[in-house]
Amino acid sequence: MTSIALIGPGAIGTTVAAALHRVGRTPVLFGRSARDDLRLQTGPERIVVPGPVRTEAVPGGGPFDLVLIAVKATQLAGVGPLLAAVCGPDTVVCVLQNGIEQVETVGPLVRGAAIVPAVVWFPATREPGGAVVLHGPARITLPAGAASDRVAAALGGSWCAVETTTDFHAVAWRKLLQNAVAGLMVLTGRRSGMYAREDVAGVARAYLRECLAVARADGAALDDDVVEAVLREFRTRPADLGTSILADRTAGLPLEWDARNGVVQRLGRRHGVPTPLSDVVVPLLAAASDGPG
Repeated sequence: MTSIALIGPGAIGTTVAAALHRVGRTPVLFGRSARDDLRLQTGPERIVVPGPVRTEAVPGGGPFDLVLIAVKATQLAGVGPLLAAVCGPDTVVCVLQNGIEQVETVGPLVRGAAIVPAVVWFPATREPGGAVVLHGPARITLPAGAASDRVAAALGGSWCAVETTTDFHAVAWRKLLQNAVAGLMVLTGRRSGMYAREDVAGVARAYLRECLAVARADGAALDDDVVEAVLREFRTRPADLGTSILADRTAGLPLEWDARNGVVQRLGRRHGVPTPLSDVVVPLLAAASDGPG
């Protein structure tokens, strides 16, 4: 049987851990805080994933066959020693994290393990008491390949669907456009309902076009209609639906501004694409996250 470790039992991590537990493949759990179990509410069903949630690796307990990383980009450096303990050259590491630079950022931490970047497509929120609520179907996208097949096999038969694609770069950029424009919620302190305003929709549309230009310069094959498709997703959501970066801002936590927005500005400069909106949005998000003030 495949040995599985999951690092980061937040909304995404708890959802995937619960999916694995329901098909008899309960992972070993690691997080910043010790806990007895994880709890997920999905529709009428409440799933309890047995722990404990460990804060450090047990000597001699690794490496694992599969390691799932579900910490935020801002927390990655802090789990470096843990990754070194649970990974080996035969480990597959699946990065359930925002952004398009998972391979570059995780690579130095995993002792030569094969890295599988993932795009996560499900709405899950963590409640004040620590339980997670899954608001819709769970699905992840992976690049086609043998390492991804190990991830798909682990989640096979569960209610977390896994799909693979030969053009993962385009899919990852498509999700990044969605994540980038969600950053505007931080600057207003408002939820999805704000995109119903025509003036806000106009700013969002212009920002998405800028992100799309950078994505294409970076080699992502995306059509013009992706701009309206992403904006339409926000405008048809429940008005009170937030996003993880807004939740972090409300909680006073560090923001994933670099992985979700700064990367557009950085790659724009690398490829010679003007990014006038990013040049405003990025420093404001950085200040909201890191201060001073």
